[in-house]
Amino acid sequence: MSALSAAAKRGLGDPLLAELVMIRASQINHCAFCLDMHLRAARENGESEDRLRLLSAWEETEDLYSERERAALALTEAVTVLTDGFVPDEVYEGAAKYFDEAGLAHLIGLITVINGWNRIMVSRRIPPGGYQP
Repeated sequence: MSALSAAAKRGLGDPLLAELVMIRASQINHCAFCLDMHLRAARENGESEDRLRLLSAWEETEDLYSERERAALALTEAVTVLTDGFVPDEVYEGAAKYFDEAGLAHLIGLITVINGWNRIMVSRRIPPGGYQP
């Protein structure tokens, strides 16, 4: 999972977008450990407090996130929740407007791996604050 995460981040090429994706999935999955880790990383990479604070309401804050980021966040939510058993075509197509095939593969890989980490950490009840890079 660590290798997939590193490859997906490298392939995505945008460390702030990668952190936003990982934070949003971790919010949905209620993973305090991963939230703590990725919020710290986002701040270290220069992400603004406004964007971090309002990420859970990204759909309501049109001027804070780019269209590309919004497409990635929509895909993150669709892959994370999967309540209907699939990612809606319009969400996938929306992301495909901003990411080529390789970019989509890296983005989906990143979403998949953070969901895996969330499930491990939540299941093990790992508390926040213990991450050491």
